[in-house]
Amino acid sequence: MKELTAEIIVQLIVSGLALGFIYALVSIEYTIIFNATGLLNFSHDKLIMLGAYVFAGQFVLRMGAPPAIAIIATVATMFLFGVLVATGIFNPLRNMASPVFAVIGTVILGRILTELARVIWGATPFTVPGFLKGIVKIGSIVIPRANIAIILVSAVIVTALQIFFKTTKMGKAMRCVQQNKTAATLMGINVTANINLTIALSAVICSAIGILVIPLFTIDLTIANMIGLKGFAAGVIGGFGYLPGAIAGGILIGILENLSTLVIPTLYKDCVAFVLLIVFLLVKPSGLLGHRQ
Repeated sequence: MKELTAEIIVQLIVSGLALGFIYALVSIEYTIIFNATGLLNFSHDKLIMLGAYVFAGQFVLRMGAPPAIAIIATVATMFLFGVLVATGIFNPLRNMASPVFAVIGTVILGRILTELARVIWGATPFTVPGFLKGIVKIGSIVIPRANIAIILVSAVIVTALQIFFKTTKMGKAMRCVQQNKTAATLMGINVTANINLTIALSAVICSAIGILVIPLFTIDLTIANMIGLKGFAAGVIGGFGYLPGAIAGGILIGILENLSTLVIPTLYKDCVAFVLLIVFLLVKPSGLLGHRQ
């Protein structure tokens, strides 16, 4: 019985780690937009949904493209769409007297994307047969291939982002814009183009999330609703506006909500993220890793 319990705990931790990385990526997407523009993107869950539909509904099922080609095409499509969103919403509205205008703009964008997906691909849920299906056995521990793929790909994305922001000229320019837009402009950095790139990068991350969660959920118009909420909670719990905090918060929520099924019914595990959110807001609003000024 002890061995069985240990196996169950390991499997719950691995699957929780996979979901935690998904929440971390959502939180990172929140963070880079907030740092670059000072605004929150309330349509990010719909961008994730759009990424899943573009990959599965358009390139794989309609056009019959191999998954590798479909992934590249989806990332390119979402990058261009991110530039369009930045040009049409974030850059025009970020300098308005009140940030409410930009918030409303992202909310409306989310509604437009939902109805656009409904018109193009329909409202009937569907799946991608065979995509990241199967299991991997390590001794007596059974791990879904999808969880392994999510952990590996998410780790690569997180590492690549850290390298990009810290070592490349473009990444350093983005960090300058995040810290002080006026100073960045005086130093010759094109703030508008930089924000365009940031939003496009955010859209690419959303497309990656949308593709990664396809084996875990049925593809429908609400596929990313709960993911988006938990990603926001992860950002607050980890330390809003701080990239390593976003990662820590996402992983913490993913593992704890999975382990909670050992003591509470699975039906209620979604409450764990929001209970943690309330606790941190009351006890430590700066989050796990604090807020870097």
